[in-house]
Amino acid sequence: MNTDPISDFLTRIRNANLVGKDNVAIPYSKIKSSLTKILKTEGLIEDFNIMDEDKMKMINLNLSYKNEGSPRINGLRRISKPGLRVYSRKGEIPRYFGELGVTIVSTSKGIMTHKQAWKERLGGEVICVVW
Repeated sequence: MNTDPISDFLTRIRNANLVGKDNVAIPYSKIKSSLTKILKTEGLIEDFNIMDEDKMKMINLNLSYKNEGSPRINGLRRISKPGLRVYSRKGEIPRYFGELGVTIVSTSKGIMTHKQAWKERLGGEVICVVW
C-alpha cells in the first residue's frame, strides 16, 4: 500500500531518467493518467499507453531524450504532500525556473498546468513542478 501515489509516480519517472531507460511502467489511477497527459502535451515524454495486465491497469510511459542523450525531464518536485497541502489562489500560482518549468495544479475544473489555470483564472492545489 502506497500512502502517496503521486510521489511514487514522480519517483519512478526520476529513477528511470537517471538510469537512461526508455520505458517505465506505473500503476494506473485517474490522477496519474491526467498527469501523464499533461507531460505528453508539454513535450516532456514521447508517448504513453494504458495497458490492462492481470486485472491491473498500468500506464506505460515512453520517456523522451534530447539528441545528445540527456533526458527532457531534468527534475521533478512534489509540492503539495499528504502532510502539508499547498494551495494557491487565482493569479498567485507560482512559476518556477522562469517559466521553464511546468507547475501542475489541481483545480475545480480538473488537473491543468499553471498557464491554463492563469488563463481560466483558477486557483487550486499545487501538485508538482516538472522542469
